[in-house]
Amino acid sequence: MARRPLPRILSTGSAQIARSRELARTAADSATDVLHPLITITRGLRRLASAGRRRWADTPKDKRGPLLFLVASVVLVVALVPYGPLLAVIALMAAAAWQGRDRTPPAPDGPDESQTQRLKSLYDALVPYFSTAEDPAPLYAHGGEWEKAFPEYEFDETSRITQLVIRYPAYFTDGEADSRARIEQLLHAKSGRGREYRFAWDEEGNQLSVSVLPPLPTDIAAQRFVTAPGETVLGFTDPTEVQRTLPLTHGEEQRDVPPVVWRTGVRSTEPHLLVVGQPGSGTSTLLRSIALQALPHGDIVIVEGGGTGEYACLTGRDGVLAVECGLTGALASLEWAATETERRLIALNRARQAGHPAPDDTRRPLWILLDRPSAFTHLATADGHRDPQSLLQVPLRHGRAASVTVVVADQFDGADALSDAVRQHTRARVVLGPATPAQLEAVLGAPPRTTPVSDVPPGRGYARLGTGPVHRLQVPSTPDPYDDETSDADRQAVLALLPPRTTPVEAEQIPAEAPAVAVEAP
Repeated sequence: MARRPLPRILSTGSAQIARSRELARTAADSATDVLHPLITITRGLRRLASAGRRRWADTPKDKRGPLLFLVASVVLVVALVPYGPLLAVIALMAAAAWQGRDRTPPAPDGPDESQTQRLKSLYDALVPYFSTAEDPAPLYAHGGEWEKAFPEYEFDETSRITQLVIRYPAYFTDGEADSRARIEQLLHAKSGRGREYRFAWDEEGNQLSVSVLPPLPTDIAAQRFVTAPGETVLGFTDPTEVQRTLPLTHGEEQRDVPPVVWRTGVRSTEPHLLVVGQPGSGTSTLLRSIALQALPHGDIVIVEGGGTGEYACLTGRDGVLAVECGLTGALASLEWAATETERRLIALNRARQAGHPAPDDTRRPLWILLDRPSAFTHLATADGHRDPQSLLQVPLRHGRAASVTVVVADQFDGADALSDAVRQHTRARVVLGPATPAQLEAVLGAPPRTTPVSDVPPGRGYARLGTGPVHRLQVPSTPDPYDDETSDADRQAVLALLPPRTTPVEAEQIPAEAPAVAVEAP
């Protein structure tokens, strides 16, 4: 059946509304400019009337009669003088215009003394890096003018720099990472520690823009996100980094927050994910969030190497095929996952050769979530068993075609034990918790454009999907609902997302058979 086009009011309504708002805003600004003298005089008349009422209220009752007589005499004299009423109206309008003027103190044209001293010290600190003895007209010199080097700057209430544009000479080696890192480290130290700065290098214009980033929200609880099948929300980032927002519910309020969306499936370029972080940084929280988002559309297998019971709330739920904490169960589950991946590939190949669509049992996504597999590596080596990571080669290599997604989370101290297959096929990367620039670049493949801080909340880090940019990330709060330290609001939010428990086969009610009725032969 042919699709009907949308009505014109729906297809062009947003553009007309935006145009109407722009016209209304322009008309309001024009009317304000034209009526500004009248608005000023009206404001002045109101202030004069208020002053007259206050004067009348402050006058004692025994002196109000002479005051009225004086006012009446002045009015009579003005009325009898030639052109008196006209001059009185002009004087009244002039007084009203003077009283109705804008008394807001003008903003200072330049920085104050403390801000000037801060910019001067920052300029002097940059002189050794942006100057050379062969420069005939140096932009940076001891005792030079900082106004030419800093064309734009902004400060907060505490006179700390929040926005700064720095000009530098063309011979500075801004194309080298080491040179950039030295300048960024210096600016971070001189502008104030404990804040995150974004550095934007304009190599063509020889300018560096420094801006202070606000902290990401940490009060976003687990909930159903408005996403399409195959899309997983890893967390939330800055509004300038992505071109999409998600409507979120925070108590009784609703707001739009920019997400970091990871796309999986047959056409995904980053089909598998690797999460690395410090202890307590929120890696298990991210895996729980991914599991809750994956369960409505697929099945999951969870292998936990830490043995802390972080995923006990998922045991026995619909769609959860297994939650293994031991080495034997982990080997059995991963071996089944590898066999299932091969079975799906064979079924898909046969269907394509026969010209049929993909079978239904190969379309439902299968998620394999591994938390700290390096712990199993040490146990397998000690007991002489097979490393469970060796069973991930087939799901990692062929999982995209078979709708199988692998998510691996580990800590920095166990990252060296990750297999080459995990490192090679996990193109989506997340780093949570405090980390050095070297650690971030080793995991993400590129340094972040912001300065990492040492004190960060749980679930805070960076994400990079494939060869894309590095985003700041805050994972939604998805704690273990069985933990005693979890708040009631977060516990109820997670429990509301859990699917119902699967009824065991032994507990199913088997209907009783009807008694046999003997039939005599005729």
